[in-house]
Amino acid sequence: MKKVIHTDNAPKAVGPYSQAIQIGDMLFCSGQISIDPKTNEVFTGDIKTQTEMVLKNIEAVLAAANMKYSNIVKTTIFLTSMSDFATVNEIYSKAFTDAPPARSTVAVAGLPKGVNVEIEVIAHR
Repeated sequence: MKKVIHTDNAPKAVGPYSQAIQIGDMLFCSGQISIDPKTNEVFTGDIKTQTEMVLKNIEAVLAAANMKYSNIVKTTIFLTSMSDFATVNEIYSKAFTDAPPARSTVAVAGLPKGVNVEIEVIAHR
């Protein structure tokens, strides 16, 4: 059965979608961007801070489903510039120190709200 996962500790959806959907032991998380869930303010500054905010938002969605980073089996990173790849990797690697998930990184023409990084994840209990 499909279960909608929602937490006030991550940004509200900026469109007609759920923060995450759980089906059985699988969790499909929508892409997270650098929005502060407390203020709903979008941060479009340096890529390091954007990535840290995105990962914090992902962590909050996972927690709402009683999961953590170690449950993630696949991530997709969207970047508006591949020149940010090394910086994003530096921050990302701090979240996935042991047995990192499978991953794709894609350069895109633009992202919602003018941010430079978006990350979506799939997790398994």
